[in-house]
This record gives sequence, structure tokens and C-alpha cells, in this order.
Amino acid sequence: MPTDCISYQNSGYFTPLMNDYLEQKTDLKPLYNNFPTLENFEKQIIEKKQNFNNENRITLVSTLKEQYSSIEVSNSTQQNIDLLAHENTFTITTGHQLNLFSGPLYFLYKIISTINLAKELKVTYPSYNFVPIYWMATEDHDFEEINYFNFRGKKFHWNAESTGPVGRLSTEGLDDFLEIYKLEIGSSTNANTIKKLFEDSYVKHNNLADATRYLANELFRIYGLVILDADNQDLKRNFIPYIKEELLQQTSFKAVTKTIENLKNYTIQVNPREINLFYIEDNLRERIIFENGIYKVNHTQIQFTENEILALLENSPEKFSPNVIMRPLYQEVILPNLCYIGGGGEIGYWLELKSFFDTVKVTFPMLLLRNSVLLTTEKESKKADKLNLTWSDLFSKQTALINRITQKLSDYPINFAEQKEVLRKQFDTLLQLANHTDKSFLGAVKAQETKQIKGLNNLEKRLLIAQKRKFHDELQRIIDLQNELFPNQSLQERQANFSEFYLENGEHLIPKLMNQLKPLENNFNIVVLY
Repeated sequence: MPTDCISYQNSGYFTPLMNDYLEQKTDLKPLYNNFPTLENFEKQIIEKKQNFNNENRITLVSTLKEQYSSIEVSNSTQQNIDLLAHENTFTITTGHQLNLFSGPLYFLYKIISTINLAKELKVTYPSYNFVPIYWMATEDHDFEEINYFNFRGKKFHWNAESTGPVGRLSTEGLDDFLEIYKLEIGSSTNANTIKKLFEDSYVKHNNLADATRYLANELFRIYGLVILDADNQDLKRNFIPYIKEELLQQTSFKAVTKTIENLKNYTIQVNPREINLFYIEDNLRERIIFENGIYKVNHTQIQFTENEILALLENSPEKFSPNVIMRPLYQEVILPNLCYIGGGGEIGYWLELKSFFDTVKVTFPMLLLRNSVLLTTEKESKKADKLNLTWSDLFSKQTALINRITQKLSDYPINFAEQKEVLRKQFDTLLQLANHTDKSFLGAVKAQETKQIKGLNNLEKRLLIAQKRKFHDELQRIIDLQNELFPNQSLQERQANFSEFYLENGEHLIPKLMNQLKPLENNFNIVVLY
């Protein structure tokens, strides 16, 4: 098996913003609080302890007990829920959409990173308790992003319609979906386990929030994971002061807009609205807009005066839903949270929010990039060895990899750099001659240089193509291996569903990942499944 290590920065799959964040570049330091190292958690604990309203713990614990009332709760999860009532307990949080049957593999990696970090912190800081939280994105309304998953290269799509928060969406029709899926996965012991898990999660629960809670609980309850649905009246009541400020002052828009100006050299993940709140009902989630002194619900006839909307907020805070800008603040207000664990895109938009948190005087959490993993089999690892490939080779873009291997296999150099350099020197001499004799001759000399360099480039490409034909069989084996590991020439974790690997590895899959993933190490994890 190849033994080289791939850092996130060298993988080629992360943005310049993420790479610079991981390198702790000086320009980005004003955009976060404490960088996630084991030592820095002590500072974060002290700050959060001083700046968290412990009365919110009462609401949090009672809400969680109510949400867990209809499913089996493990002793470790129940203990963690109870611990949240104590002032020396803090959370480590990840969030994810309600993707059908968990969606892509990184759903697992986010949660495993969260659980493992909580365990590691308990060892280092034994006088405190650390609870892993999975925040379900039940209020999202982007149904098209979550209504499918991929299995062995096939897309399984749920044909339903949703116009409101997806957590409230009925699971009606998923029994028919399951019958189609069953035909693909066979009838092995592990396949039957998957079928039962899908059925118990989605067919036996009435809405997507309950189904997803059951699924995540079945996969991770023995590890003490606590799953939270924040689409809740009592939790939002504790967020009322911040919703009110957003409605009246538009604080987030002003603060985030200013921060974005300092990120102009990077791709911006999200842009703030003047009001970063939605109005929600079971079948409705639309932006709140302020026009001519009136608060309007976009694409509806619903509108409020200032007094009316503030009265609605006091009586029915559950009708206000934070968007991507406000949701992080909501999370940090209701949770005694130290660290948020997410993917590169998520960390990217969190980095836009620090000044907003400072303005409203809420402690900004540490931001940790989740574990990224490449699952491989022993057979695939041996293939890589036989083909003399490193993991760095396999992470390369396919065209660059094949060109590099072709040049390596060739008996003679395909690169004409030496000839091009000789040609340039000859034309430099001609240009000097023309410059001293007849300057009108300069254009003709430059044109001829361009023509001949282009000719060498074309010869180089033709020779490369010829050599690729010569080594076709070996190159095809490399392409086939890379396509197995990187479906659609993308990261496996963004494409495949966990059930594909559960079929072969069964109940050993998650424990193996739990044992191998280290949340504070910024390297791709290569996990060999036997």
C-alpha cells in the first residue's frame, strides 16, 4: 500500500481560502477566534463559560428529552443530555442537511469528527464534559439538494414536492422508493440490515426530521451522539432578542458586508440580505423583506407593520427561521458550544461572521474542518503498489497524472523545453540584430518565433499522444483504478452513500472509521477496508 500522506492543502480539493485558513495566514486571523488546537480549547472554554446564558440549558435539555421521547435512547446519549444541564458541560457541534438516507459519505465523517473530538477533549480537560451534537438542518427548504443519493454510480431520486421546511415534509411515498432500492442491493445479511434501517427510518416515521433523527441515532447512539432539531418554539424563544435586533437594525447585513470587503481575494460563500430571516409555516419558507415601512413575506400577500411583526415574534417565535447568516448565531446562543465542525464551504461562510458575533456580543466558536476520507480496499491498494503509484499520484487530476506517467514510461523525453530554449536564444539574437539594423523587421522576427514555438508545441502534443497509444494498457489500468477511488473524478466522500460500503463491511464500518479518524490532524485519511 502507498505510504505517503496527503495534507488537505496538497490534495487539490480545497479552495485557496481553506488552504490559507489551515496555514493560519496572518490576513485571516481577524476572521476567527481561536484556531482549533488542543491547547487553544482552554481559552475557548473560559470565554464561552463567561459569555453563555446558563438559563438556556434548561430549555435545551427539556427540548431534547421531548424530541427523544419516541425513540430508543442509549445510556451514553441519555447521560450526555443530562450533562447539558451542568455549567461545566460544553458541546462540539456539526450540522448537516436532511439528505435522503444520509446522502454522501461525509455525513458520517462530520459526525465521527464531532464524537472523536469530544472524546479527545475529555481526556485533556477531565474536569469538563463535552457532548457531541448533530444539528439537523430541518428548516432548510432546498429540497432538490437532499432528495436523492448515489449508490454504485446510480442516482436514486425521491419524486416528491416540498415548499416549506424539509424537516416537516411527509415521508409518504418512500415505501415505493424503498422497493426500487431493494432490487439493487441484493439479499445478503448486510443488505437486509440496510433495508430494515431504511424502512424503520423512513417508512415508519411521518416526517423527514423524525426519520433522519432515527437514522442518525441508530448509527451513532452507542457513541453518545445527541441530535437536535432547532425548529422549536421554546428554543427560538431564547433567540427572540437577536431576531428583534435583526428586524429593527439589520445588524448582520452591516457587519458581514464589511467583512466581505476584506475577503475580496477569495470566492465569497454567501452574501447577506438586509434581513436574514425567513417566515415559515408547514408549507412555506419565504424571505422577510422590509419595504416602505412594512415587513413583507416574499412571494405572498402576508405583511406586517413593525408593531404587528414584533407582536408575532413574542407570541410565535417559531414562525421566524434564520437563514445561512443567522443560523450560526442561533446555534451559538442556544448551545454551550465550543467548536463547529464542517466542510470547506461551511467554514468559508463562518469566516464571514466573526464581526457580526462581536457586534452582538456572542462568543465566536472555533472552526474545525471535518475529517476527509478515502475508503479503499486491500485489492485496490495492492493495485496501486503494482502500478508504482503514490496516493499523491492518485489524488492528481487525471489528465495531469496520465501525462506525467506517460513521460515517465517513455524511453526518451517528450518535453521539448530544451529545444524551445535554444530556439528562443536564436530569436533573441535575431531580434537584437533587427533592432540595430531595421526595426521594421522586428514584427516578422517575432511572428516567426511564435510560429516555430507553436510548431514545437504541436509536435510535443503529437508525440505525447503516440506514446499514450503505446502504453495504452498500463495507462488504462491507472485510469480504471483512479475512477474506482474518485468516482466522476471527484472525491468519493462527495459521491457515494455509506450503504455501498456497509454491504461489504457491515457493522465493522463505523467502528473502523471511529478508530482511525483524528479530528485535529489536517490530513486526508486513507482507510483500507478488508
